[in-house]
Amino acid sequence: MAAAVLAVPLARCAVGDQPQAGPHRDESPVHYVALGDSYTAAPGTGRTVGSPAGCQRSDNNYPRLVAAEVGADTFTDASCGGATTEHLTRPQQTPEGTNPPQLSALTPETTLVTVGIGGNDIGLVELAAQCGEVAEEGRECGDSIAIEDRVGRTVSAVASVVRDIRRKAPGARVLVVGYPAILPRDPAACADVLPHSPGDLATLREGLLLLNHVLEEQANTHGAEFVDTADVTENHHVCAPEGAWIEGLESTTGAAPLHPTAQGEQAIADAVLAAVRGR
Repeated sequence: MAAAVLAVPLARCAVGDQPQAGPHRDESPVHYVALGDSYTAAPGTGRTVGSPAGCQRSDNNYPRLVAAEVGADTFTDASCGGATTEHLTRPQQTPEGTNPPQLSALTPETTLVTVGIGGNDIGLVELAAQCGEVAEEGRECGDSIAIEDRVGRTVSAVASVVRDIRRKAPGARVLVVGYPAILPRDPAACADVLPHSPGDLATLREGLLLLNHVLEEQANTHGAEFVDTADVTENHHVCAPEGAWIEGLESTTGAAPLHPTAQGEQAIADAVLAAVRGR
């Protein structure tokens, strides 16, 4: 039987368990639903909460930080590590339970939606890991990455996601959250950090930029808003000499490899909050 996602009336939560109402309370009720993959769930950045446990949602992920700050009346975190656009409309099997279709968390009463999805459709993290292994053998992935083709195939899926959200929550403000800057502009900055060739690093970075472009384009086309998180994390990429907000290939903070750390999730939350507040 599919496990229910976590729906929380925030005002009734115990301190330290779920987000508490923050100081920037709007006059209108806020019924917030978060959708997305592991960049939303943020495994390892805090205590694992919610059901199923296999989604690895952190109590310190950006949706919970946002929910607390806006003083959400209700909050549902339907995000799940490993999710693709398909899992917005279909159940997702995890090592510890089944996550229902994420869009089932939406209702006509929903007033705020954030969605971060698409990275697993193109397999970006997996590609980075595979190319790292190839590099250890002295080779490059090169043209086999086919990043433009991978991103191109996500366009219709992302469009469908945004349209379906608008249909199920017609009165909601919908924010499509982009992916952070994982890799630097200059591949040379990673010479002592990652084994990848400069060419592979440049291609992987370009893939992320293309995906963010697709997310922004489809958000604008289908009545949603795009939240850019790449700019705010640009100087805190995985190879940053100081203050990296993206975990490396080997985790040192507990966060998933090549995913935001707790500081990265806070930066993403700040970008979402700025959009919510119209800055």
